[in-house]
Amino acid sequence: MRALLTSKPMHEIAVPVITQAELLYGVAKRQHPPSLTARVNAFLVRVSLLPCTEDAARVYGDLNARVESSGISLAPLDMMIAAHALSVDAVLVTADRALSRLPVGMTLENWTET
Repeated sequence: MRALLTSKPMHEIAVPVITQAELLYGVAKRQHPPSLTARVNAFLVRVSLLPCTEDAARVYGDLNARVESSGISLAPLDMMIAAHALSVDAVLVTADRALSRLPVGMTLENWTET
């Protein structure tokens, strides 16, 4: 994954603020170990942060209703991240196979498999 990430120009990498929050939560949950904290902070200052927008909220509402009615279960934050990616027509890089079951045409890449 690191090789793929470093092979991409950083201006092409964007992270939704929801993902930023999850990364910071992971650091806090581990009681802010210096090495991990430094790596997460170094990553976050180099990427673009995608703010939550009205469009992302609208896509989330529609997607969540559609997924719920199809019987698919997905964690709320994962659903928000997927909706955010859809709202900006982005490739979603994830190892979460549950996202591949979403009834939408979104592009997913799993960088842990290469």
